[in-house]
Amino acid sequence: MADLDYREEDVLKRAAQGDKEAFGLLYERYAERIYNYVYYRTGNVHDAEDLTARVFQRAMNHIQNYIDRGIPFSAWLYRIAHNLVANWHRDRSRKQEIPLDDLPALTAKAEHPETSLVHNEDKEALLRIIRRLPPDRQHLLILKFVENLSNAEIGQIMGRSEGAIKSLYHRTLLALRNEIGENNLF
Repeated sequence: MADLDYREEDVLKRAAQGDKEAFGLLYERYAERIYNYVYYRTGNVHDAEDLTARVFQRAMNHIQNYIDRGIPFSAWLYRIAHNLVANWHRDRSRKQEIPLDDLPALTAKAEHPETSLVHNEDKEALLRIIRRLPPDRQHLLILKFVENLSNAEIGQIMGRSEGAIKSLYHRTLLALRNEIGENNLF
């Protein structure tokens, strides 16, 4: 892609004009981040892969409608991902299943089975608590701890001020602390 300028605004402009190679660059830049976000919201590798593909399919089909309003392109992708995950949860009525290939593999240097069991139980209990939080709080935690974004970046993605994000973050941590205390975790 020698003739394609790698500045994001130029890549976006070319992608909006139908340049598949330019859209491929956008995919390469953001696919892993969007996948991580979707995975932490669904907890399932296969659904995360499917939903991530749908995010980029939807983005490709509507990129000509993207308008740069000073908010990063990633915020637009996260919004698409958020909406698809919300629909996925709404449509989901069956019990969560864990495919066998998602189970952790044992290695020769594995920790003691009892320690591993306790650690996994604690981790699963924490994830259950997080998944009971309202979607905006789950969204915040993923962007903060998985994507390592700043409050300002999270604010842009979620369409809120940095102060509102700080407040939501504080309330979320208090709710988690209370829930963890009630469940005698850690």
